[in-house]
Amino acid sequence: MRARADELAEVNRHKDEFLAMLSHELRNPLAPILNAVQLLRLQAGASAHQQQAHTIIERQVGQLVHLVDALLEVSRISTGTIHLQRQQLDMRTIVECGVETVRALIDQQRHTLDVRLPPAPIWIDGDSTRLEQVVVNLLNNAAKYTHEGGRIWLSLQQEGNEAVLQVRDSGVGIAPELMPRIFDLFTQAERSLARSQGGLGIGLSLVQRLVEMHGGKVAASSVVGQGSQFVVRLPMVLSVEPRPPSPPTEKAMPTRPSLRVLVVDDNVDTATSLTWLLRAFGDDVRTAHDGSAALEAALDYRPHVALLDIGLPELDGFEVAKRMRQQPILQHVVLVAMTGYGRESDRQRSQEAGFDHHLVKPIKFAKVQEILTSVSEKAR
Repeated sequence: MRARADELAEVNRHKDEFLAMLSHELRNPLAPILNAVQLLRLQAGASAHQQQAHTIIERQVGQLVHLVDALLEVSRISTGTIHLQRQQLDMRTIVECGVETVRALIDQQRHTLDVRLPPAPIWIDGDSTRLEQVVVNLLNNAAKYTHEGGRIWLSLQQEGNEAVLQVRDSGVGIAPELMPRIFDLFTQAERSLARSQGGLGIGLSLVQRLVEMHGGKVAASSVVGQGSQFVVRLPMVLSVEPRPPSPPTEKAMPTRPSLRVLVVDDNVDTATSLTWLLRAFGDDVRTAHDGSAALEAALDYRPHVALLDIGLPELDGFEVAKRMRQQPILQHVVLVAMTGYGRESDRQRSQEAGFDHHLVKPIKFAKVQEILTSVSEKAR
């Protein structure tokens, strides 16, 4: 019996390692695709069809990233390596963010979305990122299993000491024999609509596990041909601590002086596309494609910022960062890790190696710009 348990544990360990590697391998080609389409957006004179093509590419890359993230989240929860970053949250804000995330998919399917939120805050003690995942997965599921031009209803209300989130659709519904397994991992109905829309059968399993981690419950009901309804119940915070007002944020990206930026990635397409983007904003850029070349370039070039891929040949990004930190003339270089690995342990390892920031591929260029702007402000 013990040998069998050990064997299953070993199988699960290999599965988790495979999922982490799969995530890295899938993220790598997504990075230059996203860089290239963002670069195309900067070009003046694009036609309406070209702008629409840019939007389609960005949306589909986002869907791929969503699938990769969902796979990893299920693995993290299964192994107990996920930790909630709890704080007091207004659940209305979580719902609004989730709706905004899924809005493009719903519009693409020409669905009508009816959102009803209460006028007063619904306070929750939870992780904003994980709770937004719950909303996003339920809305994605509703959009996927509803014929084009259907209807989706989302409501949030307080019932007693609970926050109640309901997502209902006018879709194809769930067969009675499937209902007992609807929240099981990799469960998916054998329906033509489901197969045409794709999916891995992990969204609802992730919803259930994240809701239960917050001390809540989720239930499903459905009638074949008439749609489905999912109800999430979460415990509310009844005594809310006052929070200081948030400082005003800048809407537009502020202009900044040119910086020396070193881009290091063994994927030539990623390095090239990121270099083009940086130069389009006026930065001076050098590139390197392996660890040794990165160290030589850093010593000669003395960049303000180094964007370092972790999975480099010869010397990996961690070793390059450690060696750069050992050089007195490179002590003040801002090091940014670029990687397909986004687990908490990966972020901790980056910090220990000397990195200032950890970005998960495909990297949003707005985040790079945010870091560069911060470096410019400190230099002043």
